[in-house]
Amino acid sequence: MRILVTGGAGFIGSAVVRHLVRDLGHTVVTVDKLTYAGNLESLAMLDGDDRHAFEQVDICDGEALAGVFRRHEPDAVMHLAAESHVDRSIDGPAAFLETNVVGTYNVLEAARAHRERLAAEAHDAFRVLHVSTDEVYGSLGDTGLFVETTPYDPSSPYSATKAASDHLARAWHRTFGLPVLVTNCSNNYGPYQYPEKLIPVVINRALRGQSIPVYGAGDNVRDWLYVDDHARALATVLTEGRVGETYNVGGSAERRNIDLVRTLCALLDETVGAPDGLDRHEDLVTFVTDRPGHDHRYAIDASKIERELGWTREETFESGLRQTVEWYVENQGWCERALADGSLDRLGTATPAA
Repeated sequence: MRILVTGGAGFIGSAVVRHLVRDLGHTVVTVDKLTYAGNLESLAMLDGDDRHAFEQVDICDGEALAGVFRRHEPDAVMHLAAESHVDRSIDGPAAFLETNVVGTYNVLEAARAHRERLAAEAHDAFRVLHVSTDEVYGSLGDTGLFVETTPYDPSSPYSATKAASDHLARAWHRTFGLPVLVTNCSNNYGPYQYPEKLIPVVINRALRGQSIPVYGAGDNVRDWLYVDDHARALATVLTEGRVGETYNVGGSAERRNIDLVRTLCALLDETVGAPDGLDRHEDLVTFVTDRPGHDHRYAIDASKIERELGWTREETFESGLRQTVEWYVENQGWCERALADGSLDRLGTATPAA
């Protein structure tokens, strides 16, 4: 297949592109604006591979995006381009509205126009996979799991714009017959993640001997999914999933934030030794004012994709986390280049509404 992947130079997108090309033998067209979180180094292993093409295009530019479709004539689309960091959405929601809502509209319209130009067989086989987050469901209590029919209840500007994009994707299927599938995933982790998210923040600050900020008491719970397992799930949904359906993808690895941080610190103690002047990396932990609207708990029920499509995760949380720590320790040059804009600074400090 020839697959167009939006956001293909990002963390999850690049894992998807690598999997599609190297493991499955597909031809991929990566479309990415190359914002601060887009990094072509994450695709460097595909340099010179004629199965991969790159287009630096902003999905908010509908005309430029339509041109990409005309030039490459894809058989399918995987839409991952998004502004994705909750803290940044609190400090600057406008970019999230533009990319996640307007950009998704442009992708859907470009895909719809492209499909109408295809011959009958290609027209019928065409697919659009819209990739989203479990944050659209809001916050869970101490028990229960998100399922595909859980009502939407987004808390942050980020999750609200992703909820809007999900609704657009489903509406384009129901109104225009565009063959859309939707996935909602739990928190991803692994190599090549831009160092603004929790796991790479902890690792990189610990390696520098800097304080490790933990929101509130660290009691918020997340379900963690290794990025390569997610990439496999997305490829499976694209080719095997039922059009019009939603599939939740999770790692079955719930952890409190503070317990995750302590595990990372212990792995770093084991890998690189204690930081200068301290007994252990955990001594760097500092509790900071909680994020506004911080959801208490996310947890995914992934039984539908397991039952219907046969997908299961290959990495345990322990094996995936160890690989992740080792990758960041061994690739500090990548991190230094990615962090040239100072993005280790804490975000999300906006005052909650009264």
